[in-house]
Amino acid sequence: MTLNIAVLVKLEPDFSEGSVSYNPDGTLNRAETKSRLGAHSAIASLAAFYTKVKYGGYISVCSMGPPMAEIALQEAQLICDADELHLYSDRLFASADTLATAEVLKQGIKKMNSGKEMDIVFSGHRASDGETGQTGPQTAWKLGFTFLGNVIDFSVDLNNRFIRAKRLIALPGFYDIVEEIQAPLPVFIAIDPLYKPTFDTISLRLTSSRYLKEAKERADSYKTYLKVLDHKKLELDPRLVGLPGSPTIVHKVEKIPKARTTRIAELIEGHDREGIINSVTKILQLIQK
Repeated sequence: MTLNIAVLVKLEPDFSEGSVSYNPDGTLNRAETKSRLGAHSAIASLAAFYTKVKYGGYISVCSMGPPMAEIALQEAQLICDADELHLYSDRLFASADTLATAEVLKQGIKKMNSGKEMDIVFSGHRASDGETGQTGPQTAWKLGFTFLGNVIDFSVDLNNRFIRAKRLIALPGFYDIVEEIQAPLPVFIAIDPLYKPTFDTISLRLTSSRYLKEAKERADSYKTYLKVLDHKKLELDPRLVGLPGSPTIVHKVEKIPKARTTRIAELIEGHDREGIINSVTKILQLIQK
């Protein structure tokens, strides 16, 4: 049995220092901000790769966004050795909230691998530019798949077609709880940031090495594996996508004020015992200011 695996990824702003640009009203200037595969999407891609290495599988990676979002698909393919890449791109998808986005993703997943039903769909915990964590659960709901969130470890029983997973439940002010759960396939898994795969046998390491080499070759020519689908190819009702399909109302956007920072820099040298003592004394004086 070969698992049919889907991965949902997103092109997100690179929030590292010097890479972010904002409009005068405080909103993100996406045109001037560098973008890359989201960190949580990368973890989901890694989980899919682990599944392929350990159990075998056909991986389809998808993303909704503008044409430049194919960058995220290429980066994901490099991680998970994807067999197929889907980009859902259409002007009608603009201004979509999480529910409208889930509608697009649901239709796209149904067309993966020549229309075969997925066994496992992976997504990240959340996106860094939205932080809602809603797209995954809503897509699972629309697909009719069991949703497992905050998964830090999992194993698949291929013969009986079910998955065992460990979920991290973090309760502020209380102990963290690890819940063990079992669910029949198909499932939708939102991978927790603490997830780390383990290739603990020689066989798994050799298989991993072979797939990683293949992944690099595929990513170098990723357009060969790329399919771009608009609302017509996805057979979507325009009323359910983009702004018309988005019940969310943004009440207000507030500009986040930049914190004031002051830095004091002074070169302190000490080459002998007396110099070192003077240097330490000077450092203590600076700290106490």
